[in-house]
Amino acid sequence: MVLPEERAEIEAFLFKEARLADESQYSEWEGLVADDMHYWVPSFEGQDRESEQVSILNDNRTRLATRIRQLNTGVRHAQLPPSRMRRVISNIEIKALENDEYVVGSNVVIYEYRRQAKDELEVWPARVEHMLRRVNGEIKMFSKSIFLLGSEGPVRGLSFLI
Repeated sequence: MVLPEERAEIEAFLFKEARLADESQYSEWEGLVADDMHYWVPSFEGQDRESEQVSILNDNRTRLATRIRQLNTGVRHAQLPPSRMRRVISNIEIKALENDEYVVGSNVVIYEYRRQAKDELEVWPARVEHMLRRVNGEIKMFSKSIFLLGSEGPVRGLSFLI
């Protein structure tokens, strides 16, 4: 059972994570991440996380840190100028696990205004699963999986995803 104050704290974490990503505050976003972080975006519905099939993204902590360093340079050609973004989070479901850990599911819609080419507005609906734990009194994320609704269709330019 999740207490109301735990729910409020976890929801605040999700909203902060989304805001930092929207505002391209990648170093601050990285501060929300645990040392054993795993970030996964499967390429099709029902894909097994442990399968050897290609994923859209499948980053351990080291690869994620490299991606964040690249984004922080400001010279990722696929993001020049950077996309403007807003995330909307809904349908938050929280399940308490053992050892101050939680699995959190939510629906997310990412609106990406691409200024790089033709000023396009992309819409990325997804189901997101966060695995969170309390570390020294703070919530950290040790897993994030993004199940894009359109993952089996054309998926272009996701270099902004964190």
